[in-house]
Amino acid sequence: MRTIRVVIAKPGLDGHDRGAKVIARALRDAGMEVIYTGLRQTPEKIVAAALQEDADVIGLSILSGAHMHICPRVMALLKEQGLDHVKVVVGGIIPDVDRERLQVMGIAGIFLPGTPMQAIVDFINQNVQPRAEVV
Repeated sequence: MRTIRVVIAKPGLDGHDRGAKVIARALRDAGMEVIYTGLRQTPEKIVAAALQEDADVIGLSILSGAHMHICPRVMALLKEQGLDHVKVVVGGIIPDVDRERLQVMGIAGIFLPGTPMQAIVDFINQNVQPRAEVV
């Protein structure tokens, strides 16, 4: 069995990526393979990276308030590409009113500022089954 592969992305115009880098490091230190795509990624680029990297998880770091625009597009693109098995988690400033709507559209986990790193690691370990290595 291979390790869990996580694509971490900063979609939209938000230029703050410190949190995304801290999460990426925590997941890596927990034994996951982490691919950080960098700043200002489009949903199309994020899903293409998940496909190319055979990701099990996409982690979106969104502080800009654009989550209700970006998340539906990412979920639709995953479905179009046949990547329904990829879990999507979102971290950042997510108002209470949007959390249920995100969960209904398929977002597996929502993490607000101040969430302990171990809680995120545990969530992924408990909710993601890495796919078998293709030989």
